[in-house]
Amino acid sequence: MRHQVKSKWYYIFWGAMAVAVVGGQIYVGSGYREMAEATNGADIRVTCEVYDPYPPMNTGNKTGEFE
Repeated sequence: MRHQVKSKWYYIFWGAMAVAVVGGQIYVGSGYREMAEATNGADIRVTCEVYDPYPPMNTGNKTGEFE
């Protein structure tokens, strides 16, 4: 059986890619943790206003009856 022979650059490349991915995950995770700690002490309030999507049409008929 023939075995697949890989050069040392193959392992260096994929080792560098693994380090880059893990490093990126650590960077994003630390930023997320910092953001979460910053918002823990903040007083966050949300106000929702509800608008009628179909306001009554003004047809000029003051009685409210349809013609």
